[in-house]
Amino acid sequence: MLSIVPAADGDIPDIHALIRALAEYERLSDQLVSTEDDIRHGLFGPRPYAEVILAKSDGRTVGFALFFHNYSTFLGRPGIYLEDLFVLPERRGVGIGRALLAALARIAMDRGCGRLEWSVLDWNDTALGFYKRMGAIVMDDWRICRLTGEALAQTAKI
Repeated sequence: MLSIVPAADGDIPDIHALIRALAEYERLSDQLVSTEDDIRHGLFGPRPYAEVILAKSDGRTVGFALFFHNYSTFLGRPGIYLEDLFVLPERRGVGIGRALLAALARIAMDRGCGRLEWSVLDWNDTALGFYKRMGAIVMDDWRICRLTGEALAQTAKI
């Protein structure tokens, strides 16, 4: 039986294991530097920065969604940004991703959010197809911009 539940501190090892599996799937393992302590601090520290819902089946964590709030000045309302949605490869195709996304949509509606958005790697046709079937619009005219490391530090000095 599948259940979607909010993560608790005791779920950190499972969450980090899923993050490692996601990094492998996305061919980004070389960029994964977070530790369980980093994730614990980000989710359950003095100022939580994100939230996680977990998909559990037969007592095993099989998927997760990590998200946080953003704000739309055009809508004048908060939104939810889905940072990661991941289901173990051997558990795909049985509705777990759909259940996680539906639960997150309900959270967004309950919190008065105007939208739910996320990014997808352009080569991930499986995910793109899944999201389109769920009714998502792929916004080809928008690009993600990012400052990290030295560029972030230098920009902060301006």
